[in-house]
Amino acid sequence: MGSILWLVIGIVIASALLGSLAFEFLMPNNNISPIIALEEKCKKIAKEGFQIHTSYPDFQPDQLPTADMNRLMYLDKIWIDDCVARLPAESIFNIVQKVERDFYSGE
Repeated sequence: MGSILWLVIGIVIASALLGSLAFEFLMPNNNISPIIALEEKCKKIAKEGFQIHTSYPDFQPDQLPTADMNRLMYLDKIWIDDCVARLPAESIFNIVQKVERDFYSGE
């Protein structure tokens, strides 16, 4: 009787483990790494800021229209607080280069 009980407990544990593994593989993994999500956010910020800068190539920040100047200041604050402070320098440089390359290639 004792060996049957151990056999049943083993089967239950094995079934639970196999069920858990099957459930893990069948469920789509929509969890994006927090770093990748932050890099995407920073890429959008850099792209928008770069577009404003290129719209006024010969202007100083205080010469920009008020709405664009305010938007640029807001983007700069987010860029510093969220991107520069939380991402490694290599990621920052890669984002800047990608945004610039995409802009000039027309993407």
